[in-house]
Amino acid sequence: MFILDYLHKAVEVLPVLAKFAVCMMLIVIIPRLSRRVHLPEAVGLLLAGVLFGPHVLDIFPTQHPVLQFFAEVGMLLLMFFAGLEIDLTLFRQKIFRSLGFGVVTTSVPLLLGTLVTLSLGYDLLPAIVVGSLLSSHTMLGSTIVARLGARRLEPMVVVTGATVLSDTLSLLVFAICVPLYASGFSVPGITIQVVEIVVFVPLVLFGLGRAGEHLLRRVEDEEETYFILMFGILAVTALLAEWINLPGIVGTFLAGLAVNAAVKDKPAKGKLEFMGNTLFIPIFFIATGFLIDPFELIRTISQDFLLAAGIIGALVVGKWIAAETSGRAFGYGTAARRTMWSLTIPQVAATLAATLVAYKTFNAAGQPLLDARMLNAVLIMVLVTAILGPILTQRYAPRMLEEANRGI
Repeated sequence: MFILDYLHKAVEVLPVLAKFAVCMMLIVIIPRLSRRVHLPEAVGLLLAGVLFGPHVLDIFPTQHPVLQFFAEVGMLLLMFFAGLEIDLTLFRQKIFRSLGFGVVTTSVPLLLGTLVTLSLGYDLLPAIVVGSLLSSHTMLGSTIVARLGARRLEPMVVVTGATVLSDTLSLLVFAICVPLYASGFSVPGITIQVVEIVVFVPLVLFGLGRAGEHLLRRVEDEEETYFILMFGILAVTALLAEWINLPGIVGTFLAGLAVNAAVKDKPAKGKLEFMGNTLFIPIFFIATGFLIDPFELIRTISQDFLLAAGIIGALVVGKWIAAETSGRAFGYGTAARRTMWSLTIPQVAATLAATLVAYKTFNAAGQPLLDARMLNAVLIMVLVTAILGPILTQRYAPRMLEEANRGI
């Protein structure tokens, strides 16, 4: 503690530009170190945020307007890119199997997560929110599959397509729970919220899709205008979502899906991804790390072990049941089913973004939708699954390729 106090006093006198330089240095160095030790970059940046945040070295404060703005944009871009990166062509090829697996891999973890959280003493809405967090997934192992040349195999097409439905359904469940918790339960309120969602989703997916495609096509030769227009679409959809009491991340994810085909292979899209992936999104992960108190995390593991173990167990078992039952129904081999399971385990992008929104959502009594205990448990889950998922993918994907070559 003496050393920490000394370091706190030393960094208090650091000028703002020096702190900015430290942040830029972290963005450059941490991803390289993470790759060297085979740790996902998002996890490395998260841990860097813990170390340099207010609970340890205290170089960066939890609340800083510039950092918070960059982190907010990073969170929105993260979900926008999630929508953009869905391969809609693959989704259409195996749409019914994709939809079937998407429903199962969403509903089983949602149900198990809700039941486990209820059994641990939480109320219904927070329990459903935790279940919704478990029902989505981030395909961290997709780069491993791509490197093996197995992306076009049917099980991978089905998993990719299921990601569309899984992420959308989980975010919609989350989007219904957030305003209900903040405003209280009422039949008219629920009815209005459902009607708003029913109108909003097709409005963004189809209305914005066509309008955005038309506008983007007209300016596709003006790269700067194209770039700004994409940023504008992101901002407008986030704002529209917040106007009807939905998290902005729901709007930006749907916006990414809406303009998916229009911006494919466009240079401005690459520049936006470059800007987001090199600046805004890393700052989002670092700023999220500021929320993690490592001493509280240790206390959670020691005193609330059942909480962290319960939600991790619900996730891993739920995703296994979904992959195993769907894979057997589709006639896939053992390695293919295990690969599908491994790809749906990691909880990084959507989970972190939604958890942060829930942690900052309060009811009339000033109680957060997800408390600090659950926040720490979810962050432990993110860390564990972000490491476990790619490890399992690395193990089973080559075997899946061998099965495909043997005609299994």
